[in-house]
Amino acid sequence: MTLIEDAKSKKINNLIKAVAQTENLSEEFIRNGVAEGSVIIPKNVNRNLKKIIAIGKGLKTKVNANIGTSPDHIDLAEELAKLDAAVKAGADAVMDLSTGGNLTQIRKEILAASPMQVGTVPIYEAACRTVAKGKKISAIDGELLFDIVEQQAQQGVDFITVHCGINKATVEILNRQGRLAGVVSRGGSFLVKCINATGKENPLFEQYDRLLKIAKKYDVTLSLGDGFRPGCTFDASDSPQIAELSVLGELVLKAREAGVQSMIEGPGHIPLNQIKANVILAKRLGYEAPLYFLGPLVTDIAPGYDHITSAIGGALAASYGVDFICYVTPAEHLRLPDIQDIHDGVISARIAGHAADIVKGIKGARERDNEMSKWRKARNWEKQKEFCIDPIKFAKERAKLPPQQEDVCTMCGEFCAMRDE
Repeated sequence: MTLIEDAKSKKINNLIKAVAQTENLSEEFIRNGVAEGSVIIPKNVNRNLKKIIAIGKGLKTKVNANIGTSPDHIDLAEELAKLDAAVKAGADAVMDLSTGGNLTQIRKEILAASPMQVGTVPIYEAACRTVAKGKKISAIDGELLFDIVEQQAQQGVDFITVHCGINKATVEILNRQGRLAGVVSRGGSFLVKCINATGKENPLFEQYDRLLKIAKKYDVTLSLGDGFRPGCTFDASDSPQIAELSVLGELVLKAREAGVQSMIEGPGHIPLNQIKANVILAKRLGYEAPLYFLGPLVTDIAPGYDHITSAIGGALAASYGVDFICYVTPAEHLRLPDIQDIHDGVISARIAGHAADIVKGIKGARERDNEMSKWRKARNWEKQKEFCIDPIKFAKERAKLPPQQEDVCTMCGEFCAMRDE
């Protein structure tokens, strides 16, 4: 039986017990959330994990870090170093988005090295294999795609992004309306090209039952991808985005009926005043499935600083109910991220998630802030290091101070407002 089937039959298995302990919540709360689909615990039956996390309603906001090669930069050792940086920075999950090199071997190494859940986007590999044969991306074959889904699931991947909401009907809406930035999701763009070039239906939508069968066999969680996520604030909340979301909501229900866990991915680039409506709509149309948002980025003009634009949007989105934030690094829109980018992206997303958890009343969030404030008032630097979000950076910055400044910092010195004397 799959995890969701266990939960529906009122069985509290070891996964549920582990999550309950980590979240400091009752086992019954977690079991009930998994049973109704508002909580997921992505874990492939073929994997042993050191870190078990759950995503969903009433839980701490989680953070995902994307890593992976590109056709122009293939360095497995570097990707493993990025994985290590994400782990040390406090990420909760990682996605391997590799599109260059031996993808099977790269994924194998990442799965072996990662102590946390690993996700992938199978259509990336399908595109790579298709192009390697000298064919256009629009020639991606459905049988190849399903073979890859099964291979990755068998290998141990915990969750997969599948763009099942892109179909002939939603593509027609996109073609009719047009967009300023077009389709910015790689996987989404591949499927749009296939549909427009061949007139055939998206196999992930047309054969969704087949996809569910594979996912159930390995207890792989489906991350229902937002192939029409807006790539600029002008395109936010438009007809293609909402049309796709409506389809994804119905697919969530089918997944639950089949005993498969699922979550819904969300935009993208959204102006501040549209974030709340987007979250409410996604929760309602998605039947309270966990939401996995990329940011959202609240402005389009900050390349080099998009970890900040995304943290602003991520904090708001999570405070309104988003459960899982995909980090955005300073390298977004510019280049493949390096190790420092990975660290900065994870920390920025964690700040956003924690800020939202205070608003959501998540157990332990406010208490951690209070502890930090208590020790800041006491000028106890070691205790502040214990409760701050980035102890490594905290220690580095404190190490820059001269010995005579041990009691205070160089901002105020002897005029420190925290001193009572």
